[in-house]
Amino acid sequence: MRFLRRNSTEEAVAEADAVEVDPGGESHAPKGYTPAKGRATPKRREAEGKRRGPVAPPPRTTREAMRRNRELRKQNPVTKEERRAAAKERRERMMAGDERYLLPRDRGPVKAYVRDLVDSRRNVLGLFMPLAILVFVSLLVPVPAVQQYATLVTTVFLLGMLVEGFLNGRKIAKLVRQRFPNETVRGASLGWYAFVRASQIRRLRMPKPRLKPGDPIP
Repeated sequence: MRFLRRNSTEEAVAEADAVEVDPGGESHAPKGYTPAKGRATPKRREAEGKRRGPVAPPPRTTREAMRRNRELRKQNPVTKEERRAAAKERRERMMAGDERYLLPRDRGPVKAYVRDLVDSRRNVLGLFMPLAILVFVSLLVPVPAVQQYATLVTTVFLLGMLVEGFLNGRKIAKLVRQRFPNETVRGASLGWYAFVRASQIRRLRMPKPRLKPGDPIP
């Protein structure tokens, strides 16, 4: 029942009466006594909100977003040259295979070994990009015979690429399990990773190939 409990005001008055004050102005409070603050302790969320201030609403227009970006750049004074230099350094380290700058999909010794397996041989999949360009050019030529031959050649190469990608995926998964017996190897994932790597032009592969076709794998 509520009348059997003391409210906060009564407790504060009782605590204040328990403190004896002598004529000299010195108080004789019991040991461990803490005087009442007279107000409730604010919650953590309220305290952080007061310290950080009100949250700005999201920008409604592109111009407003650009203006906020300029203000943030003024608060964090980094020149355009410094940003370009940092981006160039990140790209160079990524191309060199530095684990700290690689994407999560490219990290780890297993992925490095798969890249070496792909880069150490020539693949039919390497003709994927040139074949796509050939198809695009053939569509622009208004000669039905050229388009038919281009379609036939494209179909044959695509079938060869699919077969090669499937066989390479199984072979690479087997070699990875032999090289890293303690690693959990998912054959489909490694096969797709090798397929994408092999379908890219060698100069555009990232990280940069460490081996040339025919080089032994370390």
